[in-house]
Amino acid sequence: MLKRNSIFRHAVLIFSVVCILPVVTKSGESRSVVNMNVSLKNEVQYAIEKGLRWLEAQQDSKGFWSQPIHPALTALVLTAYMGEPGHHFNKKNNPFIQKGYSYLMKCVQPDGGIYVHSLANYNTAVCMMAFQLTHDPFYTSVLVKARNFLVGLQSDFDKKGETDSPYDGGIGYGDSYSHSDMSNTLFALEALYYTEYLRQDTVVAFKKLNWSAAIQFIQRCQNLPGYNDQPWASGDSLNKGGFVYFPGNSKAGEMILSSGKKALRSYGSISYAGLLSYVYARLKPDDLRVKAVFEWLQRNYTLDENPGMGKQGLFYYYLTMAKALSIYGVSELTLKNGQKINWRKGLALKLLDLQDGQGFWVNTSGRWWERDPVLVTSYAVITLEILYRGL
Repeated sequence: MLKRNSIFRHAVLIFSVVCILPVVTKSGESRSVVNMNVSLKNEVQYAIEKGLRWLEAQQDSKGFWSQPIHPALTALVLTAYMGEPGHHFNKKNNPFIQKGYSYLMKCVQPDGGIYVHSLANYNTAVCMMAFQLTHDPFYTSVLVKARNFLVGLQSDFDKKGETDSPYDGGIGYGDSYSHSDMSNTLFALEALYYTEYLRQDTVVAFKKLNWSAAIQFIQRCQNLPGYNDQPWASGDSLNKGGFVYFPGNSKAGEMILSSGKKALRSYGSISYAGLLSYVYARLKPDDLRVKAVFEWLQRNYTLDENPGMGKQGLFYYYLTMAKALSIYGVSELTLKNGQKINWRKGLALKLLDLQDGQGFWVNTSGRWWERDPVLVTSYAVITLEILYRGL
């Protein structure tokens, strides 16, 4: 397994909420810039608290938020509360928070998963992150069993420990879907990465993920010939380095190159998922696969859309952006025209503008449940909490 360098070692990221990166004021930085950051942080904190107040009023009397059959939605809300920087909401004895965690416990299954009857990987992984943010040893056995459940979902279609199928090594929804995908693989790797510390705190045996197979799956989702052994991988200037949803399939569709070759289009949110997955697999920042996806993300940076997808998945895009760029350790991006931008400031201002007066956020596109204001508000609040700690 590859070691991470200092950028990754010092980026402490707990489901991208407790992102504590060193903030050093350069000696030549003007007082006005510092004051601007303080002012913006105050606005961000106000927006976070307003969003959390709105979410509190949306809780069902049974303890869940939005949909009882998908505990991940409740877990995302609880994650937002646990990362709140002012500590006004995230007290362990807060009745509505306790009620939310009690609901999650009711979703723990005998096989170790945390779900109701579908999307087992997604629900389990997201719930794990909400549980571990409590730092409560009461949940240790739940988390270890959930870890082992996720490891058991890793794809091995020929059952021989090889990576013959392009889907081998990845993780899917954990139900009727017959393939792995980058989004579900990211959720699982993230949960495994941030609960690795439990190895020291439990007598329950840890199952081991096949990390080399996971890396093989990740690079088979990247448009990067030389690393991706799939015939569709393209090194054209528009797509090189970016990611698709799973080998042979891009939610952003296809394009015909001038050479006549058909290329699968790379797109924004899943390319940030690819960068994060490489981090969780402990690849170095100077690894060519990592550098290639970061370069694609810089070339395609925008806050107006999810590149390649328009408004679809826009708030998931914002969240994966904040998570990936924070843990990667960059404060500025260099755009195609050479302009340097402070991505934290830009994203914070964008989310402040998009917040409804009542405190919630919602997407005009309903793809991936983003017309659900509970889901989208959770995404937005968690994103702002990451930004707050980096400003």
